Amino acid sequence: MQSHQWHNLSIQDVIQHLGTSLDAGLTQAEVEQRQKQYGPNQLQAKVGRSPVVRFLLQFNQPLLYILLIAGAVKAFLDDWVSAWVIWGVTLINAIIGFVQESKAESAIAALASSVQTDTTIRRENRKIQVPSSELVPGDVVLLVSGDKVPADLRLVEVHNLQINESALTGESVAVEKRTKTLEADAPLAERINMAYAGSFVTSGQARGVVIATGTATETGRISQLMEEQTNLTTPLTRKFDKFSRSLLYIILGVAALTFAVGLGRGQSWVDMFEAAVALAVSAIPEGLPAVVTVTLAIGVSRMARRHAIVRKLPAVETLGGATVICSDKTGTLTENQMTVQEIDVGDRRYSVTGVGYEPSGEFQLENQTIQVEHHPALRECLLAGVLCNDSHVESAEGEWRILGDPTEGALIVAAEKAGFNQPQLEEKMPRIDLIPFESEYQYMATLHDTSAADRTAQRSIYVKGSVEALMNYCRERLDEQGQAVPLTPESVHRSAEAMAERGLRVLALAKKDAAAAQNTIAPEDLTDLVFLGLQGMIDPPREEAIRAVHACKTAGIQVKMITGDHAVTAAAIASQMGLGHDHEVVALTGKQLGEMDQRQLANAVEDGTVFARVAPEQKLRLVEALQAKGEVVAMTGDGVNDAPALKQADIGIAMGKAGTEVAKEAADMVLTDDNFASIEAAVEEGRTVFRNLLKAIAFILPVNGGESMTILISVLLARDLPILALQVLWLNMVNSIAMTVPLAFEPKSRRVMEQTPRHPNQPLLSSNLLKRIGIISLFNWILIFGMFEWVESDTAENINLARTMAIQALVAGRIFYLLSISQLGVSLVEKLRGRVETWTAAPAIGFGIVATILLQVIFSQWSVMNRLFATAPLSLEQWLICLAAGLPMILVAAFVNRFDPMN
Repeated sequence: MQSHQWHNLSIQDVIQHLGTSLDAGLTQAEVEQRQKQYGPNQLQAKVGRSPVVRFLLQFNQPLLYILLIAGAVKAFLDDWVSAWVIWGVTLINAIIGFVQESKAESAIAALASSVQTDTTIRRENRKIQVPSSELVPGDVVLLVSGDKVPADLRLVEVHNLQINESALTGESVAVEKRTKTLEADAPLAERINMAYAGSFVTSGQARGVVIATGTATETGRISQLMEEQTNLTTPLTRKFDKFSRSLLYIILGVAALTFAVGLGRGQSWVDMFEAAVALAVSAIPEGLPAVVTVTLAIGVSRMARRHAIVRKLPAVETLGGATVICSDKTGTLTENQMTVQEIDVGDRRYSVTGVGYEPSGEFQLENQTIQVEHHPALRECLLAGVLCNDSHVESAEGEWRILGDPTEGALIVAAEKAGFNQPQLEEKMPRIDLIPFESEYQYMATLHDTSAADRTAQRSIYVKGSVEALMNYCRERLDEQGQAVPLTPESVHRSAEAMAERGLRVLALAKKDAAAAQNTIAPEDLTDLVFLGLQGMIDPPREEAIRAVHACKTAGIQVKMITGDHAVTAAAIASQMGLGHDHEVVALTGKQLGEMDQRQLANAVEDGTVFARVAPEQKLRLVEALQAKGEVVAMTGDGVNDAPALKQADIGIAMGKAGTEVAKEAADMVLTDDNFASIEAAVEEGRTVFRNLLKAIAFILPVNGGESMTILISVLLARDLPILALQVLWLNMVNSIAMTVPLAFEPKSRRVMEQTPRHPNQPLLSSNLLKRIGIISLFNWILIFGMFEWVESDTAENINLARTMAIQALVAGRIFYLLSISQLGVSLVEKLRGRVETWTAAPAIGFGIVATILLQVIFSQWSVMNRLFATAPLSLEQWLICLAAGLPMILVAAFVNRFDPMN
């Protein structure tokens, strides 16, 4: 069935293709046969991995392979303490990862629930209600205001029908539906003879024939796009995997070299195997995965306090590295509340302040605030907007909302800003009759009893509609003083066109006095109308979103608007928000994108600012094109139509309040306040997280480097090992974590949003960071090896003392190094130099240092630890020697900070 262009077929052709009857509907036998053929009208959730498989996949990391093998070797050598310690490390990492990633991918299930409802249909010549899941192609569906569309329908009869399709198309206002046949290439948002599953009827009635159910619907196609989606890793996970593999090869190579050299020198293969394992264990940063997880988790907590809920841990860092933010317009950059901003009355253009549905604002003329009661023509125009209206505004739980059409709501709010009260007006000037809005006529008219309103006429007719329609009926207009004067239609058209070029949706309003005895109105009564004016409205941008966009541009992040709305409207919003290069907004439509090849599309995504009237698969294609150019893409959105692109993007960001469940489930992060400005805060936190991760790597790896060099050189020189495998595990796990986790709590730098985004292809370990690690590793080796050799030569009988002092000297140096890369140490130095007035508070660093000192005292002074780790207690003099040996680290750290600053 889905092969037909249903919007391009006549009603008779649709009925013939589907084998149905508009009056009788399908028979029960036909329904049962089609249910077997097409299946239920619901979306099938994709079967996910079992919890056991998801848990086992947590071990699918190169560094954990080495740890698992090292633990097995230790167990084989009957060193069960070391084996269980190593296995415990891997288990803890797996549990943390499993808990964070345990939410199943349930976007398809959310889609299914979003379209389930009861539906009124005609079958076997009867009107009945059935669950939407039982619908089949050919069923005749009856729609009324408030209904959710249960399947994709070709409309065959409409009465004042308007449908809100914003979740599917991105257009912020309800769409007026007709039944006429359309061109085959009409885009989704302009198929006015169709009603799509999951959309809502805001007004009117209709009859339609089901042309697609389940996964064959437009909503179903989106679910298939999501299933076909590549489950991309994030830049952080890609870089960490590359780093892990490189480290894996180095460790295995050096361990094999150690084993081979020892055998070549005639040493025991068992001893060399032990030495190779010790080398491998010393080289693996066992604490790094845990520190990475903790750092990301802390980032999650910080983002939550700033209204951003992270569903997947690596998304924390990814947003900090975003180079492009692709944002949906409706409800994300804008308020999703139509607002009157301009009124053209009596050759005067009035501006209206205030945003959204809250009735607070001012009227201005030439930038001067005015009192509406002194402008009779303006009052009449506002009054017409309230009376010729079927909607209402109400306040619920501190928020204003529209009951009815958003466009009509905007007219009411504008009038209430001028002091009008809709309920009072309806009581004082009650409606007697109306001509409802019809798409063919493009106007709505109401007849009111105005006898109690102290007006010249006993009855008044008010009309609102398109400019083109009303100009056919108007002969006069009101001047500024409210007097009727001859109308010049060309002048009105010029004003309307100018407003439309600014992205405003324009409505014309008119009136006519009627006879006191008139109780009905008909189209033929709408002659010789008096034109009252034009009201221009728009879904305005959020003020905080404008500031957030500016902050993102300052941080070197491109912001692009991708929307299903009209190009002119979207471009106007983009211009107001300062999008584009040098304030030049380049707007492209989905139709233009569809005609482009890959090369042209690649140029378009680079140069374009606004992409309007875009279909869901085109949003997906745009994100993929940006990623193909090496960009790290963040995609924001709230509708069903955003879900595939949210899933494809490096980080998908959904709106928590206005967002559909589909969008939330597809996203990596959800904004609880629906505020684009929260993205800026999340970018700050993301960048801070990545900087803290680099600090952690810069702190942990030099210890592994120093330990590995110590063991390797000792083997090559046939010397006693200055540090044992279990002591290595103490340093790599207990000591490293105690000193590194505080780095995760480091506050953001003052300059974090003044830096350009990291290049997506920049390796995790830059050349400067590698130099830093190499230099600090060399110093650590000198410290360990030198202290061990010096103490062992002086106390040949006590090798445990030599190893203990070597370890304590290393830890002393690590404390000074930790201060050098933390903001606490840097700010203390700047405070002493008089560069800053206050130093940065970082209590976590202080707690980490105190905890480290206490642990090291226990490590060497407690007899239980002496037996377990082969250490020896130290005297006060020996402690001071270890401290003094670590002091040169201050100079070494100052040297590396010159070419690789960490703050």
